[in-house]
Amino acid sequence: MEIAGTVALVTGANRGIGRQFARQLLERGATKVYATARRPELVDVPDVEVLPLDITDQASVAAAAQAAGDVSLLVNNAGINTFHNLLTGDPTAVRLEMETHFFGTLNVVRAFAPALAANGGGAILNVLSALSWFSYTGANAYAAAKAAEWSLTNGIRLELAGQGTLVTGLHLGAAETDMSSRYHGEKTDPAEVVRIALDGVEAGEIEVLADEWSRHVKASLAADPGAFYTLTAPAA
Repeated sequence: MEIAGTVALVTGANRGIGRQFARQLLERGATKVYATARRPELVDVPDVEVLPLDITDQASVAAAAQAAGDVSLLVNNAGINTFHNLLTGDPTAVRLEMETHFFGTLNVVRAFAPALAANGGGAILNVLSALSWFSYTGANAYAAAKAAEWSLTNGIRLELAGQGTLVTGLHLGAAETDMSSRYHGEKTDPAEVVRIALDGVEAGEIEVLADEWSRHVKASLAADPGAFYTLTAPAA
């Protein structure tokens, strides 16, 4: 699809990758960009239309869908990382990860699908992660939730095909954002991630791998998982 002339809505647009989406959509000629956040006062991108949106709150999602019925491109970017494991982490935090990435994303898609259909089909871009495909101690709740969101992305792609809606999944490793502040390895510039993602949407791609790490992890899925994970034998 052509981004020029579209009306876009970005969730979690107050920082990081979401802020870059709002900026670059305008730069590519979107006629309107709804920049949404749980705390809309933190959105600082000029020339956007700011809306409050908590994707885990059904009433908030419904209000946003009512206000933005002209949307033709939906970017599901909002997310969290509680840095909790599955067995030893706070169960409330583990549940919050799933409520946000899986059920929250589903809430937004269900609310906006009728508008996308009415506006010609349009497109949905879900911001996923290389952690959709592997686990990492210290962020296993996030990995499980992103794996669920990846499956959700594949499912809604099939369900929305009949109305002509493109559904694209974006996978990346670490980006230079607040969410990745605890990670000290190589990080990708969020502006580059967004550029690659929007190029993929315009090209009609259903999956975009934004960096070398996400490409490496995806390729490893066809191999023995022992070749990917470092396995330590239990002590005798």
